[in-house]
Parts: sequence; structure tokens; C-alpha cells
Amino acid sequence: MTSIGTLAFDEYGRPFFILKEKQKRLSGLEALKAHIVASRTISTIIQTSLGPKGLDKMMVSSDGDVTITNDGATILKMMDVENEIAKLMVQLSQSQDDEIGDGTTGVVVLAGALLAQAELLLDKGLHPIRITEGFEMAAKYAIDHLDNISDKFPVSRDNLEPLIKTAQTTLGSKIVNKCLRQFAEIAVDAVMSVADLERKDVDFELIKMEAKQGGRLEDTVLVKGVIVDKQFSHPQMPKELKDVKLAILTCPFEPPKPKTKHKLDVKSVEDYRALRKYEQEKFDDMVQRVKDSGANLVICQWGFDDEANHLLLQRELPAVRWVGGPEIELIAIATNGRIVPRFEELSPEKLGTAGLVREVSFGTTKDRMLVIEKCPNTRAVTIFIRGGNKMIVEEAKRSLHDALCVVRNLVRDNRVVYGGGAAEISCSLAVAEQANKIATIEQYALRAFADALDSIPLALSENSGLSAIDVVTDLKARQKLENNPWLGIDCLNKGTNDMKVQNVIETLTSKKQQISLATQLVKMILKIDDVRKPEQSI
Repeated sequence: MTSIGTLAFDEYGRPFFILKEKQKRLSGLEALKAHIVASRTISTIIQTSLGPKGLDKMMVSSDGDVTITNDGATILKMMDVENEIAKLMVQLSQSQDDEIGDGTTGVVVLAGALLAQAELLLDKGLHPIRITEGFEMAAKYAIDHLDNISDKFPVSRDNLEPLIKTAQTTLGSKIVNKCLRQFAEIAVDAVMSVADLERKDVDFELIKMEAKQGGRLEDTVLVKGVIVDKQFSHPQMPKELKDVKLAILTCPFEPPKPKTKHKLDVKSVEDYRALRKYEQEKFDDMVQRVKDSGANLVICQWGFDDEANHLLLQRELPAVRWVGGPEIELIAIATNGRIVPRFEELSPEKLGTAGLVREVSFGTTKDRMLVIEKCPNTRAVTIFIRGGNKMIVEEAKRSLHDALCVVRNLVRDNRVVYGGGAAEISCSLAVAEQANKIATIEQYALRAFADALDSIPLALSENSGLSAIDVVTDLKARQKLENNPWLGIDCLNKGTNDMKVQNVIETLTSKKQQISLATQLVKMILKIDDVRKPEQSI
């Protein structure tokens, strides 16, 4: 009979059991294999989303919200993952997304393949430390080889075609690929509008995305200015203003209120009339100050009541209320205006200017938005996205964010490699060749790393409905024979495996980051060989 606890008695002599908490302990090879199984489960789930023919995943949150996407980082972020090692894979994808913005699926697939190869090496009796050392050597060789096979093109505003082609590769696997060229051009134009090419820097704060469901994807446009999801405060105000001078206010159109510790007694009709007159005079004074400054449009962060609104209409001063803080800042940047916290500080030199401010409405629902165009500072831009429903609009937003990140990376480092698995196959051949030159036991780890790199082209082939082993074997042989590192998987059946001809381009930064992050994670997982947990949570 197994003892499950200890019998004890309380102060009244009543018996009770003191139960022992059962713990399950995993150690050594058993722990390592458990980690590898958990990580590979995540990798297997996401592998079918890789490439232009990759499938989407539908995620349903606990409150019933539905998200459909094939963006690796979004899928993993929305998955309810409890295993601690599997959470590391989620964080890996998030790191790739935060740093690069692209390659979030590929980095997880590569990490899963490396762990699968590590499991085979553990079964052969290799020590985890020797495996991680071999993987680190292989990653260094692969990254150095990427430098050798990379191409470089000048990033300039005169020749945007290479940037557009790279953005098209990123968007090729997304839901927006029916408008591939249009979205790629929007992403490139947006980044080049805000880019500082001398410093090789891009300020993403100046690129705003606004979305409104109900239209077609083809209706998506880039506005050289700011779009605000607001409308003029009164329906009788003009819907279009030209040569606008904006007063950007963070103070409300309200008379000053008594502090909470004070009390105001209104004991007679005369007192009420005096208070009413005071409020009227304050409103008049506020509106007059704005008019005296020369402003013909007010953008206010706070609201104002109907009385103030009516007075603004009477004085022919169009106004927009409840404009959020980030929008206020973007409007100030675009129009070269100053944000004014008090009416007393308002002056003509603090006003912003814009060539055109207009209100646009959509469909039969009469949804309205405000467009501020022809601003003096054209570096602030807004991408206005349309789509048939909320899910398409949100996925288009995510897709454009990835494309913006890729173009930004090219501004920072203009070196590229060719996609379709071509770079991975070339690196696999280079690492396998280095393995033959090493006499120590790490050569097994290098060959395993080379096999893991093949997982990307294999997954691309499978997702495209091709015979994966046949295609990848043929390409490896051709790359070696022709000495051409640009041969990859013809996912779209264009009749050529030359990715340079197909214009399938990826940034060198993204590819290096994938290999580096995947290797670091695998090294960390292979060093955890002891886990203790309460049994019920396993």
C-alpha cells in the first residue's frame, strides 16, 4: 500500500490528513526530449503558413473575437500556450517581429528543425554542450556565407523599383496579394516620405494607419497628410476648407469651473443671470481670441457643449472636437503648428497651416472622416486602408506593417538575398562543406544544422503542393553544379527557379536575424536538463 499522506489531529481530537504534493521531476535526456517535443509542436502548427501558398489560421479569443491571419507572430501571440518551453518559441517569433518585422514564421520553423536534428544527435549519444557548440559554429559559417551571396542596390528616391520588388515578396504570402503592386508602392512611398537617407533612419511615428471597413482593398490610398476619424462639430459647418490656419488646442471651450473645495450658491434670479452672463462673456472671449489669432479652424483635444458649438458656428469658426493625443501630435508635426494649452498663449505664429481640409463620407452609412492635406511638412503621412470586413482590414494592416518594416530595413542596410529557400539551400551546402573540414565531433552538429536549413525550402515545397524531397534535392544539385545561389523553389509555377528573375527578394538583415535567434533559442533549450512541476499541471 502506498502512503499518500500523514494522519494528524486538531485541538479537538478530530483526525485530518496532511497530503503530500506530488511532484513530477524530469531530468537529463528525458527533460531535454520533453522540451524538444513541446517546441516542435509549435513549429509544426505554424509550418503550414510559410510561403506564398501558405494557409491561414483562424484564431478565436475567449470573448469570441475572430482573427484570420498567416502572420507567424500574430498566430503565436494569440495562441493560449501553457508549456514554458513552448512560450519561448512564442517569444522568439515576437522578437523577430519587434526587431525586423518580417520572417516571423520562418524563424520558428528553423528553430523547430534545429531541435528535431538535436534530438537525433542526442539519441546518438552526443552531449548537449557539444551540439550547441557545433550549432554556434554552423550559424557563424551560415551568416558569413550570406554576406558572400548577398546583392546590394543603392537606396534612393530616384529608383524605387528594387524596394517595391522586395516589398512585393513580403506581401506575396498575405491576403492582400491581389493588390500586390499597389500595396508595395504604398509601403515604399510611405517609408521614403519619412526616411532620413543621410542618417539611414526611418521614424515610424510619422506613418499613421487608418482603416474603415466597407470598401474594396483597391480603394486603399496613401495620403500625404493626416486622416482623423472625426468630423466637424456642427453639421452646418463647411465640409471643405482651403488655405487653412489651424489652432491646435489642448484646452476645452468651457468657462473655468470652481475648484472642488469651493461652493457656489445661486440664491436669486439675479445671481443666476450674472453667472449666465459670465459664462457667455467667457465663451465670447475664447472664440474672439481664436479669431484674433487669424485661425479659421480649431482642432480641440477636449469636447465642448452645444452652446459653445452654436457660438462657433455663428462666428464662422469651424471646429473639430475630441481629437486624441497621438493625432494632435501628428497634426502639429504635419502642419508645423504648436500645441497650445491655454487660450491666453494663442498667437499667429503658433498656428499650423494646411492647403486643404475636407470631410469625406463613405457609402450609405454616412461615416465621416477628416482629411488634412497639402501640409508644409510632407513627412507625416497616413495610409488609409479599406476592406470588405473587419478581418480583412486588420490583416491588411498587419501585412502593410510587415512591408513597411522590410523597406525600413533596406534603408538601414541595403543588402538583399534571394528568397524561395535559395539562401537557405546555399547556406546548407556551405555549412555541409565546412563540416567535412572539421576533424572533431562538432562535424555531426554542423551536418545536422545543414539539414535543418533545408526545412525552409522543404516547407515551401510542401505548401505549394510540390514533391518536397525531389525538388529540394534537385535544387541542391543544381546550385552546386551551376554555382548559382539564386536557385529556389518555384512556388508560383512561373517556369524558372531563378529567384532573381522572379524578383523574390528578402533583406539580408532578416535572414541573418532568423538564423541567429533560432540558434540562440536552441542553445538555451538544450541547456535545461532538470524540470520540477506539480503533477496536476503537467
